[in-house]
Amino acid sequence: MSKVKIGAIASGSGSNFQAIVNACEAGILKDKATVEVLICNKAGVYCMERAKNHNIPYVLIESDKHEGTREEFDQKMIDILKKYECELIVLVGYMRYVSQYFIETFKDSIMNIHPALLPSFKGMHAHEDALAYGVKVSGVTVHFVDIHEDHGPIIIQHAVTVYDTDTKKTLAPRILEWEHKAFPKAIELFCDGRLHIDGRIVRINGEVKL
Repeated sequence: MSKVKIGAIASGSGSNFQAIVNACEAGILKDKATVEVLICNKAGVYCMERAKNHNIPYVLIESDKHEGTREEFDQKMIDILKKYECELIVLVGYMRYVSQYFIETFKDSIMNIHPALLPSFKGMHAHEDALAYGVKVSGVTVHFVDIHEDHGPIIIQHAVTVYDTDTKKTLAPRILEWEHKAFPKAIELFCDGRLHIDGRIVRINGEVKL
């Protein structure tokens, strides 16, 4: 069976990118997937160093220097992802919306990860929002991407206890630990053909353990 070719898109340090690369090289994705290319929209961020360290091609397309439409920017990414024949797109800390055009181009094949139990605490300040609300449980969500922010069909969630003494600095690392497990697992389910999207519901064949 041929390996699924992954294209990653990032804006920052890329720790989830690293987790996926590690899983492809020596973990649960070793015989199932390869990371073919990384696209980054911000200069100087560490995710590109991670790609370089693993001999993975990377392309910088600076979004803050793009003067056209969102669709025109996304077309640049599409061209690269198609060049590398990517079958699954993973957003690993990509801090921009993708267009409907991009979503339709890779229909049901774009995944994102979010550090909260969606639909609660969407957006860029999930930890702060969860702590301010006083929840006793937060966690991680891997989901397919649709046109709305942190909204698409949910693949995997894992709950993490929130303690009364928690701050962002203490909560975020505990959730990040599970992000690094959940994203490769969701990719494995995709590679194995175990995910079936039925409206908002992602139906999974068999039991899932992180």
